Amino acid sequence: MKKVSFTTRRRSGRAAERLIVGALAVCSLLAVGVTVGIVFSLSAETYRFFERVPLEEFLFGLQWSPQTAIRSDQVGAAGAFGAVPLISGTLLISAIAMAVATPLGLASAVYLAEYASPRARAFFKPALEILAGIPSVVYGFFAALMIAPTIRLVGTGAGLEVASESALAAGLAMGIMILPLVSSLSDDVINTVPQSLRDASYGMGATQSETIRRVILPAAMPGIAGSLLLAASSAIGETMIVVMAAGMAANLTLNPLDAVTTITVQIVALLTGDQEFDSAKTLSAFALGALLFVVTLFLNALAQKIVQHFREQYD
Repeated sequence: MKKVSFTTRRRSGRAAERLIVGALAVCSLLAVGVTVGIVFSLSAETYRFFERVPLEEFLFGLQWSPQTAIRSDQVGAAGAFGAVPLISGTLLISAIAMAVATPLGLASAVYLAEYASPRARAFFKPALEILAGIPSVVYGFFAALMIAPTIRLVGTGAGLEVASESALAAGLAMGIMILPLVSSLSDDVINTVPQSLRDASYGMGATQSETIRRVILPAAMPGIAGSLLLAASSAIGETMIVVMAAGMAANLTLNPLDAVTTITVQIVALLTGDQEFDSAKTLSAFALGALLFVVTLFLNALAQKIVQHFREQYD
């Protein structure tokens, strides 16, 4: 049997390494190319939209009515493209969802990582993660059939005026949907905190709760901030729950008991069915998409600042 020399094996190893590096570089370039393609497609159609509608009207207008009116005296007879009601509705529902998911998700993550026995953890963690596998349309049904009527019943009993579809109903359902995301990611981050930090805190006489509050959570804060950002992005991009629980009315309000709509819902509505891609109505969907892209980019930049602020290096 002919022996393969060390030099030959070394050359073949280098060739295989170059091939792997090249494949990884192609994958990276592909990801960058997809991002550039998305930005280009949004930018081109958004530019066409702003040729018809002024930028200041879109960003600061208080009425959203892209449909062509039947009578000249109706609001938005030539189309009203103020995105402020959509922005406020998106932020309102997302804020309610994060107000539900953040404390519950962090509390469950701390319990699973620090307090739960192995037996309890083996039961509760999969049970929580099952929620992540439920389709959003099911949460929409739950919000429309259970949460919204309950809110209306309680609110009416308290003398409040509650819409049949409300931002509160959609926000509560969305908060339940993203709760496993916050819990699972935060649990994983907390478990990566070195045990030496816990031992040092206990050695200084700190209790378990003090150790969690003053040592573990600050050490895990960059990862927790990342999980919250991911959950917020998921909430901002959700559509089905909003359609079924909050409605499609572009109302400018901060009252969680009123019906509102979001940017993603309007994008779906504008691009549903046969559309003419030369009208301001259809092109406004691309402007909304570009706005959503900018908002998401801002959230990512803000998260990076938060991570850099709280980042600490441990041996």
